Amino acid sequence: MNLDAMDFGILGPAFCAGLLVLATHVPMGQQVLARGIVFIDLAIAQIAGLGVIAADATGWEPQGFAVQSAAVGAALLGALLLTFTEKRWPEVQEALIGVLFVLAASAGILLLAGNPHGGEHLKDLLVGQILWVNYRQLLPVALLTAVILALWFGAGARLGRIGFYAIFAFAVTAAVQLVGVYLVFASLIIPALASRFHPVRRQLAIGYSVGVLGYALGLTLSAVFDLPSGAVVVWALAVCGIALAWGRSKVAKPG
Repeated sequence: MNLDAMDFGILGPAFCAGLLVLATHVPMGQQVLARGIVFIDLAIAQIAGLGVIAADATGWEPQGFAVQSAAVGAALLGALLLTFTEKRWPEVQEALIGVLFVLAASAGILLLAGNPHGGEHLKDLLVGQILWVNYRQLLPVALLTAVILALWFGAGARLGRIGFYAIFAFAVTAAVQLVGVYLVFASLIIPALASRFHPVRRQLAIGYSVGVLGYALGLTLSAVFDLPSGAVVVWALAVCGIALAWGRSKVAKPG
């Protein structure tokens, strides 16, 4: 245990990154759960990651505009494909999402096969490097988050199928480069699961509470015990979600 590791110059930007991810992923997670397409986040995140890997393989700068364009372009193509499959084969949409995820993951492994640092790149994509985030990097993500939330809460059902998938693609692309695939998925699904048995009017607040507590607890524990932050935050989100769901069940059944 190392309490001196509580450096808010590092933990502050990381926590803000988590808040930005949660801002879009909590309401989207509730919609995803209602639609029964739970693994869409994993698939779109993996496709966006594949775009980053492909751009990196061509020698583009890791944080350059070209890489960001490749990630967004790949995610939008994936979103358009899923829009088509949901319209054409809605009864097997979840299975098709899973297939798309595994194809994107396999393609990424193939592209990294000849890279001596391929294992490290793959780990960064999955677990993320949230502690390396800085405030300058968060500014464009914050602006994108504001636009996404305005569209999400302002347009609502008028977004339609293609609008839903397109906005989802932008949100996931920004998030996966901040926190990694695993945390993106956990941020989407765990708060939604934890809040689903609460009254509808409280679900959003409950989801955000689970997310904020999970990120705060996970980042603190990872710093104190010198553990990988992304993995610890995933577990912290799960623990907070389970605790809240269990507490709800005890209130509902006091006997």
